Amino acid sequence: MASENEQVIWEGHPSQWTNFPVYLLCAITFWAVIPIFVAVWHWLTTRCFEYRITNERLIVKRGVFSKRTDELELYRVKDTSLVEPFWLRLVGLGHIDMTTSDRTTPLVRIAAVPEAASLREQLRRNVERMRAARGVRETDLGEIVR
Repeated sequence: MASENEQVIWEGHPSQWTNFPVYLLCAITFWAVIPIFVAVWHWLTTRCFEYRITNERLIVKRGVFSKRTDELELYRVKDTSLVEPFWLRLVGLGHIDMTTSDRTTPLVRIAAVPEAASLREQLRRNVERMRAARGVRETDLGEIVR
């Protein structure tokens, strides 16, 4: 349940550039007709993958026919990494990888987003703010303690 102070920091989708190899292969073999459907399916699944980052949590929605929504409280984020593969750097995109203490989602990737470095910094600031607000700290064993 969202608090009244919760504000959206960023909303978006992974870039379609993540499908470039599939699109290229489908373009080369377009005469077989089936690759057209494969390309459309990849486009649709990427388009239906949504990220919403608030100052309190990360919400990930995915699915074309059946939907799944995962929520991660930001105070559960233990570490973040910025990953910028060469081919994504060419188009100004990057991944943000997060290690969390959440049992259902111990590893989270925000894939192929623009201005990933600045978004990662915003996430880091809000993670620290949420930890301080909840009085949460991490022990050497990697568990969160209140």
